[in-house]
Amino acid sequence: MLRELLRPDWLLETTLAELPLETLLDRKIRALVLDVDRTLLPRRQSVLPEAARRWLDHAKTRLPIHLLSNNPSRQRIGAVARELDLPFTTSAGKPRRTALRRVLKQLGLPHGQVALVGDRVFTDVIAGNRLGLFTVLVRPIDPSGLPCRQDRLQRLELHLARWIGSPLG
Repeated sequence: MLRELLRPDWLLETTLAELPLETLLDRKIRALVLDVDRTLLPRRQSVLPEAARRWLDHAKTRLPIHLLSNNPSRQRIGAVARELDLPFTTSAGKPRRTALRRVLKQLGLPHGQVALVGDRVFTDVIAGNRLGLFTVLVRPIDPSGLPCRQDRLQRLELHLARWIGSPLG
C-alpha cells in the first residue's frame, strides 16, 4: 500500500552528520546505502561538510557503505566516492529497484540488515521500503553540515505523504 511505502522506519530531525550510528548497529544493521545529493553533499556542491566527513570516516570503520545516487554525473559522484574510498552507483533511478538490487547483491546481506539513508520520501524511502530495507529519512544538509533551511521539497513530500495517510509521526 502506498502510504506504507511512504513511511520511513526512522524519521530524523537532523542531518546524516548527526545520525546515531550506534542505534543502527543496535538494530542489527550491517551495511548502509547512502543517498548523495542533499544527504551527504549540499545542493550544487562537491565539497563534503566537515561534520559529514567525520561521520562517514567513523561509519565506514564499522559498516560497509555504498553511495547510491539518482544523479547521472559519474564525475561528481565518483569524485566524492573516491575521496571517501567508497563504491558508488549513479543514475540509480530511485524509486525503481534495479540499481538497488545490484547493490544489495554485492553486499550479500539480508535486506533487513541494510539501511538506506536519504533525504527524499518519494525516491529514497520508497525505494528502500519496496525491498524491505530499514529506511532512514534525514534532513537535507547545508554547507556547514547543519539541516538546510531551504528544504521546501522535503517539507512538500512529507506533507503529501501525510495527506495520503502515511503515519509519519
